[in-house]
Amino acid sequence: MIRVLIADDEPLIRAGIRMILTSADDIEVVAEAPDGREAVELARRHRVDVALVDIQMPVMDGLTALAELGRTAPRVRVLVLTTFGQRENVLRALRDGGAGFLLKDSAPGELIGAVRAAAAGNAYLSPAATRHVVDSFASAPAEERGEEARARVAALSDRERAVLALLGEGLSNADAGRRLHMSEATVKTYVSRILAKLECGNRVQAALVARDAGLGR
Repeated sequence: MIRVLIADDEPLIRAGIRMILTSADDIEVVAEAPDGREAVELARRHRVDVALVDIQMPVMDGLTALAELGRTAPRVRVLVLTTFGQRENVLRALRDGGAGFLLKDSAPGELIGAVRAAAAGNAYLSPAATRHVVDSFASAPAEERGEEARARVAALSDRERAVLALLGEGLSNADAGRRLHMSEATVKTYVSRILAKLECGNRVQAALVARDAGLGR
């Protein structure tokens, strides 16, 4: 079972998310929190696998809670609940190691799929959503960020850079494999190597590095 925590200061939002998630046979909501501080405490206490965390909460906001969980409970995968009006916060969450982001009005199937993906160690962003975030914030990187990214990418092999470029375009492993005439399993192996070499926590962070370095579209 995937053990989930829901953190949102609106009881109706929490109730709706809980109802959707508990409809899945492999997901169990083990805790709920109205603020970030309680979310951090409950996530550690209940050995949570995935935490759904709203950005705007009292006492401790979602981004601070994400950072605190990264320090004290790194095994917890954090999915950020957001709206398109909070895109700058989304970028910060992804750069700080968040497992992805969801809009509060996401379809039930997408919510369940996001939790499953996060629990499996994957960042949850559809290819289209990845392109949206990367294009919005990294298409014109600051020069210093670009220099840093190019230095990091220099450690990769040509094949790894080719895979990284496709991550920057938001392609899935399967789509990248078709583009590069590789199996999906081989692409997955390359992605694991890339994340390790770039010291990235997930493929979204790697995609941002790719765009900062000028790879991809």
